[in-house]
Amino acid sequence: MVRARRLLAVPVALALTATAAVATSVGAGAADDDEPGIVVENGVTQPVFGYDDAIRERVFITSPYDSDANGELDVIAIDIMRPAASEQGLDVPVIMDPSPYYSTLGRGNESELKADLDGDGLLDRWPLFYDNYFVPRGYAVVLMDMIGTNNSTGCPTVHDDSDNLSPKVVIDWLNGRIPGVDANGDEVVADWHNGKTGLIGKSYDGTLANGTAVSGVEGLTTIVPISAISSYYDYTRSNGVVQRGNNYLASLANTVTNPDRRDHCRPVRDFLSANDGDETGDYTPFWHVRDYNRDVDKVKASVFVVHGLNDENVRPDHFSKWWYGLAENDVPRKLWLTQTGHIDPFDFRREAWVDEIHKWFDFWLHDVDNGIMDEPIVDIERAPDVWETANDWPIPGSRPTRVWLEPNPGAAGGLSVIPNRPLDPTLSFTDDPNQRETAMVSNEETVTPNRLVYLSDPLTAPLHISGTPTVKLQARVDAVDTNFGAILVDYGPAERVQRAGDGVVTGTVEDCWGATATWGGYAEDACYKEVLKRVALTQREVVTKGIVDGVNLYDYSTPTPLVPGATYDVEFPLLPEDYVFPEGHRIGVIIVGSYRDYGSQADPNRATISVLPQRSVVELPIVGGRAAAGRAGLE
Repeated sequence: MVRARRLLAVPVALALTATAAVATSVGAGAADDDEPGIVVENGVTQPVFGYDDAIRERVFITSPYDSDANGELDVIAIDIMRPAASEQGLDVPVIMDPSPYYSTLGRGNESELKADLDGDGLLDRWPLFYDNYFVPRGYAVVLMDMIGTNNSTGCPTVHDDSDNLSPKVVIDWLNGRIPGVDANGDEVVADWHNGKTGLIGKSYDGTLANGTAVSGVEGLTTIVPISAISSYYDYTRSNGVVQRGNNYLASLANTVTNPDRRDHCRPVRDFLSANDGDETGDYTPFWHVRDYNRDVDKVKASVFVVHGLNDENVRPDHFSKWWYGLAENDVPRKLWLTQTGHIDPFDFRREAWVDEIHKWFDFWLHDVDNGIMDEPIVDIERAPDVWETANDWPIPGSRPTRVWLEPNPGAAGGLSVIPNRPLDPTLSFTDDPNQRETAMVSNEETVTPNRLVYLSDPLTAPLHISGTPTVKLQARVDAVDTNFGAILVDYGPAERVQRAGDGVVTGTVEDCWGATATWGGYAEDACYKEVLKRVALTQREVVTKGIVDGVNLYDYSTPTPLVPGATYDVEFPLLPEDYVFPEGHRIGVIIVGSYRDYGSQADPNRATISVLPQRSVVELPIVGGRAAAGRAGLE
């Protein structure tokens, strides 16, 4: 296997001889040569501290939660690695990845697990590259076992308070507000901590970061949620339609629980199943604690959001709703949007990511004035491995623009910014719960009984959308319930990132991103296989989509049966997007009922849905608004 090594630690004595012209020593050592300090060169900390002599320890912190109701408070276990210099006067910040996966699914593209290989109670195998890279640069790295997982006690509750606030408990310990002990029960204090902590993690881990941020805990300085959930209701439901049913939360809790504790935690899973509301998909108080968008105004930490526009696991509405709330509350923030799916930026833009997150943590945790907050705050992957920057998201100049769905009996309809005429016909279709997405978007010129298709003429100029599209239909149905779905499609050939495998494939060549040490007979390194984009020439692209339950048109909390034959104003968002339709391509809007490839629960009514033309539009967030739509030929 081929390996390329980069950015390894250098000896402390060598690094500290750097001249003031190229490097600055900061921290305790700046005023006293007997005490060490970080070294900053070219705006970033340098690897001047040892890795193989780093201090490793495991600390146990008693939480205020009793998640398994056994009469004993849950205890949270954390594994810490920090520079030896932190025992000699160096105060260091913490980068923490809180996770339920360290003994089950593992972390990173290669599913790394924690391991104590020689049984001395200290971690020898450290998942991910954070320890190898950041400890030599003057950071402590903490890998936290969420309550109910690995070395922590209790049971997973899938983002009730005991899950959400596990990291808060650790931050309270780091800042001396609560006690912690070692394996012998002796008190341990973090007198080496500089008071600043950053949380980072993908998926469940990033969701824990979001959940902790809305607590407003003092000492949480920044979070980096990657493909993270901002509302568990939106993760398992979509506008009243069940996406993940069959007791999904209980199943997830079972997955992350240690096998020897699964029987013990069965009552917790039974509670989740009894209260998740799979029967209706309605938004109930059960979801409040799992909805961080409700409390985004409490966030004090800066936020660096990373998300895949084609993420079918944690869909993009999680980043967008969170981002809109952060913007409204003037939270310092940054955003990366990729064409891949549920993928860590270390695996879709590795070198740029390591450089960027290095600068981000240096600024927020080490107070290094490196200008990162003066850079454009948004990076967007426009085409495979082609990135653009912007000063905000949605892109400045994006404006909601009405595009009417023009009916055309016997053929595909049209799309136009010119309103429909009063005498335009009403078109109908019959919901087919078994219809797949491929059938919905294929053969777009052919009239079929289970969908309506509206197509633009070939565009005369590129058309850029940025934000959250909205579908607005005036409709009648012949049943008391149905689903309404819509798909926005780009028809035209292009090289595109594929949906299979979340858009990536693992290669064979390794590269390395930090220092190496051997503990417990294991060579702990930061060497990982390259990850490549899956790219192919395709004739169309599903750009975005959405769905709503007909009985939840006006309130996701309370169902209201439809009245057959009555006219309804149906409005629902599509998933957020940032997409450029090329010149010569056609825009398609597909209107359907049930959408099994979007939600797991099809409506059984097989209703006939009639779309009235006068007030049926798709509202697109077009950069340049109606004028740009006109230049592209949507007239």
